[in-house]
Amino acid sequence: MAKTLVIAEKPSVGRDLAAALPGTFKGSRDKSHLTGDELVISWAVGHLVGLAPPDDYDPKLKKWRFADLPILPERFKLVPNDERAKKQLSVLHRLMCDEDVDLVVNACDAGREGELIFAYVRETANVDKPVQRLWLSSMTRAAIREAFERLRPGEEMKLLEAAARSRSEADWVVGMNATRAASIRLRAAFDGAVSLGRVQTPTLALVVRREQEIRDFKPEPYWLVEGRFAASEERLYRGRYLGGKRLGSEEDAAAIVRDCRDEPGEITKLEKKEERDRPQLLYDLTSLQRHANTLFGFSARRTLAAAQRLYEEHKAITYPRTNSRFLTGDLVPEIRPIAELVGRDAPEYAAGARYVAGLEKLPLGRVVNDAKVEDHHAIIPTRTEHALGRMGEDERRVYDLAAKRFLAVFHPDAVFERTRVETTVAARHVFRTSGRVLLEAGWRAVYGEEARGPGEASSDDDTGGDQLLPRLDQGEAVETRSVEFLRKETQPPRRYSEASLLAAMETAGRDVEDAEVREAMKDSGIGTPATRAAIIERLIDVAYIEREGRALHATEKGMQVVGLLGSHPLTSAELTGDWERRLGLIEQGEDSRPAFMRDIAKFTTDTVAELDKLKDVKIERANLGPCPVCGRDVIENRKGYSCWSKEDPGCGFVVWKRKAGKTLPPAVVKELMESVRRSREAGEEPVVGRTEKPVTGFKGRSGRTFRAKLKLERDEESGRWRADFDEEWARRPRDAGVEGESAAVESEDGANAGGGRRRSSRRAGDGDGRASGGNGKGGATRKPVGTTNGQGARRRRATSR
Repeated sequence: MAKTLVIAEKPSVGRDLAAALPGTFKGSRDKSHLTGDELVISWAVGHLVGLAPPDDYDPKLKKWRFADLPILPERFKLVPNDERAKKQLSVLHRLMCDEDVDLVVNACDAGREGELIFAYVRETANVDKPVQRLWLSSMTRAAIREAFERLRPGEEMKLLEAAARSRSEADWVVGMNATRAASIRLRAAFDGAVSLGRVQTPTLALVVRREQEIRDFKPEPYWLVEGRFAASEERLYRGRYLGGKRLGSEEDAAAIVRDCRDEPGEITKLEKKEERDRPQLLYDLTSLQRHANTLFGFSARRTLAAAQRLYEEHKAITYPRTNSRFLTGDLVPEIRPIAELVGRDAPEYAAGARYVAGLEKLPLGRVVNDAKVEDHHAIIPTRTEHALGRMGEDERRVYDLAAKRFLAVFHPDAVFERTRVETTVAARHVFRTSGRVLLEAGWRAVYGEEARGPGEASSDDDTGGDQLLPRLDQGEAVETRSVEFLRKETQPPRRYSEASLLAAMETAGRDVEDAEVREAMKDSGIGTPATRAAIIERLIDVAYIEREGRALHATEKGMQVVGLLGSHPLTSAELTGDWERRLGLIEQGEDSRPAFMRDIAKFTTDTVAELDKLKDVKIERANLGPCPVCGRDVIENRKGYSCWSKEDPGCGFVVWKRKAGKTLPPAVVKELMESVRRSREAGEEPVVGRTEKPVTGFKGRSGRTFRAKLKLERDEESGRWRADFDEEWARRPRDAGVEGESAAVESEDGANAGGGRRRSSRRAGDGDGRASGGNGKGGATRKPVGTTNGQGARRRRATSR
């Protein structure tokens, strides 16, 4: 009897498909597939197949030599990613070749990467059987059954497959060649591989350039003048001189204070104006990740993992890896039923859901737009019961964001009354005051806001912020209760958080705040929503950037790498944004895969030639000052900071750079050295140096980051200096220490709330950061000849994003 083989992307999805379809399915003994009367359902495990490493083309390429670059295969070879993948791949090959199977259904995730997973499996099977495409945006049983009734011909996916293959091969070509070229030419400067990539390097450049702006920033003082005023009957308010005008000298500020002190004032201008605040657009993945980072401090990867579990396991939200913030017209009949279901989830949704369900006419103008939905619509709750009690804490928080945003988008604008007041003192000095009162909560009611005045504004606001003003009238006299000047300093730009870095990646580094302008620029961003989280994690893995609380900052290595590349196009956000745009055009049939790959090959050849010029570059090494033991200068080298060199053995003082996945920066080592010096001068035994505050960016065995104080002391037996953790948990026996380190990790990133340790799928952008055609982490991982540590550790393949 003829059967149809259905290939899902993950085992959990395969089981969900079987549960939704009619008939019964029996599991195979090896748990590799399910068999029904007419269907056989099996699965990949994320990316089973990737692009082969260079030495599969020629054994001599196992050794990293500049003369062999660039490596530009005419036809790319495919290999299983690992032994587990090889085992499941053989199962799929056997099933695809089965004589009883006359049709294959591609049920991998609906998008570019899902298409690539299936395309690589099919190519390695060397089977030419008809293919149909299952296109799912929701994992509810009803959605699965509907999608099976509307299977699409496999031929319709040829352009999507072409874009996917182009992305994979471009990452391999650029990353493999650039990483090898840079690692070879800079092996004297860096310990391990210098990882470069088509997407990771411009992202790193954004962080490095911001870091350089901060380092170069020189604060300058300025002064503000603030007055406190009282109308009759103790109607009090504040005002800033000319609305927060920055004065260049203390003398100028003091003169204004002298002129105004104890002088009467008059309200010379009072304006009231209505302001309207429109509801936010629905979430795509990037905006969801940004909001979760801002509110909860979630990393992009953590948000994606929670959203993926909500989609796959709980069936509570639609497909999360979307780049659209709009719905399609065919979803309009679903809106009210979904709102009603959300309203039954929890009391806090009930009022907003009743409002949406009771609308005679839904406001669809900013919500429904078929032209702005490519593969998947915006993230919304599904039309099914949502079991909130079974969700972990992370999933519950992410679901809350999606549910409230869905309800809010159908509510009216929030309406504020803006009041602007000018108070003139001593007939010539003008103080300005602003107040904003929420008159109609509109969509903000979904978030629990009511028609009321705001609180005090941030002290960082030079204008004095919005106040809850008493009733005031133009022309009335006021008493000047006090006038004072405030000394402030200009502030450097803020370091990127994951939220702001995701925003910068989305707009290729352009500073764009308006959500609808950002929407128009999506086609030219860095990476895709599905891969941006993995890119950020990759940069952390290779020690180019570190997390410090919610901030991301560039390490010395990251700074040096971008500094050496200078203005090379590989650091250009605009260039990689244009490549992403072209991949989108390939999907639409408006650009061609051969033309794109020719341009990638030329770019790679030019890049290798440019990197060749780094052969004689000398990296300026940090001089940390006199050794606390012998007084010789402590100089940075590839692996550490020491007072010895080839010419001068010194006293043996050394602090190694790498500690728990972090490269210790010169500032931390200098602090330890100074503490050692003070300890010696005080006659302490043993001599110990300590950091005053915890150092961020260490990585525990779970892979999560944590912070800890450090100590530096000499081992009595070996005489060697050793930097170790100066924490209570580090002083316990080994097992207890591991437990303590886990606690430190938990406190650093809030990890594992709601089951955060569970792995999600292995496709690009998921928890383990894999991507097709390589390890998905942004660069080559094979260790170049001559390196000695695990930074460039040997692995099966090497690629780049």
